[in-house]
Amino acid sequence: MNEPKRSQVIRQNQVAILGAGESGVGAAILAKQKGWEVFVSDFGEIKENYKRELEKYEIEFEENGHTSTKILNVGQVIKSPGVPDKAPIVKALLKAEIPVVSEIEFAAQYTDATIIGITGSNGKTTTTNLIYHILKMARYNVGLAGNVGYSFARMVAEEEYDYYALELSSFQLDGIKFFAPDIAILLNISPDHLDRYEYKFENYIKSKLRITMNQMEDNHLIYNAEDENVVKEIAINGTDANTHSVKSAQLNPENWTVNGETFSASELTIKGKHNLFNATCAIKAAMLTGVETNDIKKALRTFKNDPHRLEKVATKNGVTYINDSKATNVDSVWYALDAMTQPVIWIVGGTDKGNDYNALMKLVETKVKAIVCMGIDNKKIHEAFGTQIKIIEDTKSAKEAVNVATKYADSGDVVLLSPACASFDLFENYKDRGEQFKEAVKNI
Repeated sequence: MNEPKRSQVIRQNQVAILGAGESGVGAAILAKQKGWEVFVSDFGEIKENYKRELEKYEIEFEENGHTSTKILNVGQVIKSPGVPDKAPIVKALLKAEIPVVSEIEFAAQYTDATIIGITGSNGKTTTTNLIYHILKMARYNVGLAGNVGYSFARMVAEEEYDYYALELSSFQLDGIKFFAPDIAILLNISPDHLDRYEYKFENYIKSKLRITMNQMEDNHLIYNAEDENVVKEIAINGTDANTHSVKSAQLNPENWTVNGETFSASELTIKGKHNLFNATCAIKAAMLTGVETNDIKKALRTFKNDPHRLEKVATKNGVTYINDSKATNVDSVWYALDAMTQPVIWIVGGTDKGNDYNALMKLVETKVKAIVCMGIDNKKIHEAFGTQIKIIEDTKSAKEAVNVATKYADSGDVVLLSPACASFDLFENYKDRGEQFKEAVKNI
């Protein structure tokens, strides 16, 4: 079996993988390639495309339940980020003192590439994509992975990159023990996924700070110096990395300076104050890898953000429709509403993750003329905004939500899908929600 280049080595050559989505299957492919005896187990049903891949690589798997006697007899377990620590099989593994790591941790052992890891409650997908685009435009051999695109493990197994831009969720960071990105970016921390963290914000904060816990003196941490949660946690726990602070209040909305170099906001394809901050973090990371300023400026002018993040879908009868389906928490919606300059019909709702809507009150009062709820249980939204907004209607599909929003929209208004919630009550995921929204707009 090939020896890992990072982290400690588990000598027993059997590994079980919990979860057979992109993360789990990617880990299985890498483990098989490196000589491990692999067994994949999913508590639910495995999608056909992933079954075919496992069969192609002759990897043993099971679905619709875990065979604990088999899983508890391995040297190491790789847990997909969607599998919670409170799952009975995970509790049993921890009790048996069998190492349980994340796919990110496992994959990092098998690459010497420079890793740029990006986390935060909001903005991490945009920042990760922008870093990848800048390095790609500068002709770096760079891969994009993690919580965006393909899994890190799959990329390590199938490609040989010199650099990685990795979007890292709190769930992925929960499973690391030795993983340390060469450059870490901590954008912000606001309440999110509290249902996963015993509804304790402090637990979620500590999870995000794990991105820097193993960094050394030759590593770098770029962080939001205006985020009280970030600053406080760094002060308490410290970091051995070289620190680079960013303050959005110091960023001029026309021309701004990063490390002595001036950039024009008018040439930045992503709009809003929050994206000026995200771009600054991306620029700092690119500069740390040696990218020339002219290459960075070219990349800023040509960058296209991913769908479902403040994506303009269409303008019909003078009404602009914007798809911000990836806004799955209150803080994301705050940035979206703050960027709006026209009256808003706001489509909101889904699976609540412990949301506190108080932070949105002033923006809703000044910018929103009607609320369209899109979810199975909208009681919390009615309670939060019922005294502020006269028009609040419930809907149970993207098509119905778009039709109701259009009814209340006048020429010059914006219909904004920015849900503040997870999508799993009515949709497969946020992408499915966004695509159904776009299809509904198309058919108006």
